[in-house]
Amino acid sequence: MLTLEGVHAGYGATTILHDVSLEVGAGEVVTIIGANGAGKTTTLRTVAGLLAPSSGRITFEGEDVTRLSGHRMVERGVTLVPEGRQLFPEMTVRENLLMGAYRRAARQRQARTLDEVLDLFPRVRERLGQNAGSLSGGEQQMVAIARGMMARPKLLMFDEPSLGLAPLVVAQVFAVVDRIVRTGVTVLIVEQNVFHTLQVADRGYVLENGEIVLRDDARALLANDHVRRAYLGI
Repeated sequence: MLTLEGVHAGYGATTILHDVSLEVGAGEVVTIIGANGAGKTTTLRTVAGLLAPSSGRITFEGEDVTRLSGHRMVERGVTLVPEGRQLFPEMTVRENLLMGAYRRAARQRQARTLDEVLDLFPRVRERLGQNAGSLSGGEQQMVAIARGMMARPKLLMFDEPSLGLAPLVVAQVFAVVDRIVRTGVTVLIVEQNVFHTLQVADRGYVLENGEIVLRDDARALLANDHVRRAYLGI
């Protein structure tokens, strides 16, 4: 579904990603793990069309999308749930969710999609009339994920979905990711909670200093000595 080939990207004169190549197949859960500053968020922003690569090629469903802008990537079915949730705090939960239905295909089925999403997120249904800023951190994260689902994505990307959340809420977030995958959505996830991520992922890539240094299936990465020492503290 998604392929990056030799991608270099960064900000201004600073290159963050160096010759990054990876693949995400339809129906897979793929994770990118790495330390702070490794280039994980930059990778997602580049795929989402928010950052143009300086070289390399990105294809999505067989089409070259290397130079497409963010809104055109959304139209093609690529949605990013950003780090820090980035909700509109003075708007209600319902209004935040409807903002996610930007994609033309999503607007045409907005009411039906809202019902489907709320079935996945019963707690969000209970909070529809509240301002998003009044919710707990865990509830806000659920709203952010639900907003991403409102776009009816083919590929849903998560940037640090468990950041700043209590352990019990982290478990709930990953349970939600698992339910989303069961609906047929392909997932690419960046997450520092490596243990939880590799338990839900099919495959993973280790990104260090902007370079892919290791790639394998999730079970093998969990057993890998370098991953265990560097990211699991074992």
